Amino acid sequence: MTTTTKKVLPRHGFKNGEFVVYPTHGVGRIVAIEEQEVAGFKLELFVIAFDKDKMTLRVPTAKVTSVGMRKLAEPETVAKSLETVSGRPRIKRTMWSRRAQEYEAKINSGDLIQIAEVVRDLHRSESQPEQSYSERQLYEAALDRFVREIAAVNSSSEPEALKLVELQLGKAGKRAKAAEIEPEIDGEVDEEQDEAA
Repeated sequence: MTTTTKKVLPRHGFKNGEFVVYPTHGVGRIVAIEEQEVAGFKLELFVIAFDKDKMTLRVPTAKVTSVGMRKLAEPETVAKSLETVSGRPRIKRTMWSRRAQEYEAKINSGDLIQIAEVVRDLHRSESQPEQSYSERQLYEAALDRFVREIAAVNSSSEPEALKLVELQLGKAGKRAKAAEIEPEIDGEVDEEQDEAA
């Protein structure tokens, strides 16, 4: 197997040095576009570095669409995701194992809005009960992915992006307190709640 790194034009809309989102790993940077020969076939690969995880991934350029690799979210999507985080949590009344699977799927979808929903739904303010270990793990995974992409889109540091997210979560906490005072009058019933009943 031989590997050569060469200067090439953008492939499938991606170029060397660009930040991208790989669904199961989050934000990485394309550090090279290589050509490898495997079993007599030439294969072109994006080399993606995930510095925080100290990991490098090689993705065939022809497979970027099927694996769900995408460019960073647009600023409008970031704004919408921050709005989502400041909304009221939506907790389905199903078994935790099923909800945990749904949260995991949302985190690994690579979709910034879905990741924001997990952050919103699993966030606990100081006045709320403690999270279980598995809830905390999922929350931290979602928060990490969310903050990394916001930092990359805004060209800011991760601590700055985290402050921005925490500010939005603080707004959500104020809304939750208001919701506790006013009884919820809502005609909508979640199908999942019907199943659990």
